[in-house]
Amino acid sequence: MNDMTMAKFGMGASAQRVEDQALITGHGQYTADVTPEGTLYAVIVRAPIAAGTFTITDVTAAEAAPGVVKVLTYADIGDWTAPLPCRANYPEEDGTPLKVYPRYPLAKDSVRHLGDPVAMVIADNLTLASDAAELVEIEWNATDSVTDAAEALKDGAPLVWPEHGSNRAFKYGVGNKDATEAAFAKAATVAKVELRNNRLVTNFMETRGALGEYKDGRYTLTAGTQGGHGMRGVLAEILKEDEKNIRVVTPDVGGGFGTKIFVYPEYPSVMAAAKLLGRPVKWISTRQEAFQSDSQGRDNVTVAEMAMDESGKFLALRVDLKANMGGYLAQFGPHIPFVGSSMAPGVYDIPVMYVGIHGVYTNTVPVDAYRGAGRPEAAYTVERLVDECARVTGKTREEMRRLNFIKPEQMPYKTAAGRTYDTGEFDGHMTRAMEVAGWDTFESRKAESAARGAVRGIGMATYIEACAFPGAERAEIELSPDGKLTLMIGTQTNGQGHATAYSQIIAEKLGLEPGDITVIQGDTDRVKTGGGTGGSRSIPLGVPSVNVASEAMAKKLKELASDKLEAGADDLEFDGGVVRIAGTDRSVTFAELADGASFSTEGRVQQDEPTFPNGTHICELEIDQATGKVFILSYVIVDDFGATVNPVLLQGQVHGGVVQGIGQALHERTVYDDEGQLISASLLDYCVPRADDVPFFHFETRNVPSTHNAMGIKGAGEAGTIGAAPAVMNALCNALWTGFGVPHVDMPATPDVLWRVMADASKAAA
Repeated sequence: MNDMTMAKFGMGASAQRVEDQALITGHGQYTADVTPEGTLYAVIVRAPIAAGTFTITDVTAAEAAPGVVKVLTYADIGDWTAPLPCRANYPEEDGTPLKVYPRYPLAKDSVRHLGDPVAMVIADNLTLASDAAELVEIEWNATDSVTDAAEALKDGAPLVWPEHGSNRAFKYGVGNKDATEAAFAKAATVAKVELRNNRLVTNFMETRGALGEYKDGRYTLTAGTQGGHGMRGVLAEILKEDEKNIRVVTPDVGGGFGTKIFVYPEYPSVMAAAKLLGRPVKWISTRQEAFQSDSQGRDNVTVAEMAMDESGKFLALRVDLKANMGGYLAQFGPHIPFVGSSMAPGVYDIPVMYVGIHGVYTNTVPVDAYRGAGRPEAAYTVERLVDECARVTGKTREEMRRLNFIKPEQMPYKTAAGRTYDTGEFDGHMTRAMEVAGWDTFESRKAESAARGAVRGIGMATYIEACAFPGAERAEIELSPDGKLTLMIGTQTNGQGHATAYSQIIAEKLGLEPGDITVIQGDTDRVKTGGGTGGSRSIPLGVPSVNVASEAMAKKLKELASDKLEAGADDLEFDGGVVRIAGTDRSVTFAELADGASFSTEGRVQQDEPTFPNGTHICELEIDQATGKVFILSYVIVDDFGATVNPVLLQGQVHGGVVQGIGQALHERTVYDDEGQLISASLLDYCVPRADDVPFFHFETRNVPSTHNAMGIKGAGEAGTIGAAPAVMNALCNALWTGFGVPHVDMPATPDVLWRVMADASKAAA
């Protein structure tokens, strides 16, 4: 069922990326490269404290410094800008509206996390702006802070928003609480895990940046985004402006991972500054600023329990989830634990469930969508719990899964969380992954490791996610008078290879090379509508629409050529920009068919349900007892993505996602001290995985087409991350349990943590 087909172009073809020549030869154009004439440079003055009030006492010296044009503060723009909105306004459990407190582009008189922006110094160049920023005089009144979600809910904890009366930002539930409690009351066995899903900093290669311009009553924002249309709407709300007066341009983007979806305070600030000063204003984040200002990911404290009958069949799932929201409710922040909890049952037939979700304010950078956006957290919880179910019942891990998998004959299957899975053969990909990984011969390899003084473990994760959420993505293909084709579509590549994927579909229909087609995504003036990139939606929603638009263009061109060549449309074929009567030398070029004017066709394929990629990851690893260092020896991935558009692009997405999951499991941890200072404030202090931390991957697909998607595609952008962390941690906990009797360790399992765990266990056993 592996569908790595060998077609030249079209669905399933391993077409080479058309983007890479420019990018690897230094001809890409990112936000930092866009510098209109007269551009001014901005530096943000940020809060050095995590909580408290402040007064800007004097900006005179800063504004008098060489090259400085303006020091912008709340006083300058507060009356005509609005706070950043939260788009995830779920009601509380009792039905009352969610209370959202203001997050201004520039803080008014109080700050809620280290790095909160309080002023913007604007000068002729970056050096002068940086020097002058040191001259802004501010009186700070620091107050007590809290950074841990569990600690924040304890009595006497400092309040992030005193007027709220609590650090519980909201509380709501997913599932049926009463039915879940009833199921637990009759359970024969209950398994329980307590987990911390560590906070992550998004470290894309290109830091955020923004260029604001204002001319003839219109704003233009140039920024690395994951979709300009959604950002335009939020900016219009903040700037109290009609959307038609805002243009968002996105050049090349060096990585996004969800974090570049959102409007940040710096974006409306540079736009407001451009309006006030009549000149373009540019801000580019430093890496240190990114640690203090980019939305961060994960940060959950979870208690999960599974009720089982005498045979080990699952009866109910119960989860208590504390989700750290940071100092403000970010654009989609409250939505993340909800969408994750909607996937809490995973691939298992669990009759009833309830997840109690507590959003928690802390004095930290706000948390929002990061690769997977809640689904990695859910998969980690249920996959760690299922391994624990196997441990407490004495069953093997694969036996526990097979007993409780949703079966293909149960599809379509509505979960206890309300999701309807359309297709999936979970036992099939698990069995295949076990075969490739040598699951049954693991004990011999474990003995070999033990002979060398190492501890070996193997673990799996059988995951599922929801993505490509309901909607559509309009695709427009334009033929210009010179016979060239341009696709305009409102997704936004962040390096995934959209231009290649879309172009290979068009190329197949129209007899072209993918490089012959221009793809425009990042300009709200040129692209009429767009849902952007996020939730693995671009290929599942974009490709079907591009396919329809391509077929419409092919039909239109053949109709025109039929008249010019006096031949039937069925007798015509495409070949390198001409339409030819098959078997003859009679042809007409695309330019001749355009006849001096451009025309276009469009496709818009509506999808009414999400898709559900799923798969099995198996990780085998060793722990060096002397150092605690983990060596991943083997990593096997068997995924169901419904249908493969381009195997090369697919492997890139999966490999990158797995590395991010490995990073969370073994390396990455955001650390704040008791005063809310960020200890892991740079790449000197925050560890990301490197090449020698990851193995070569075995990756294959075992696809079952989606019935929710017009072309069977399920989406793949987040899947690697979702399966990786639980696979690695299940392998690690397998090693610790069989070697030391330790059933669990939290992420990140760094060498110092593991060394101490093994040393303590050895001491206790002595």
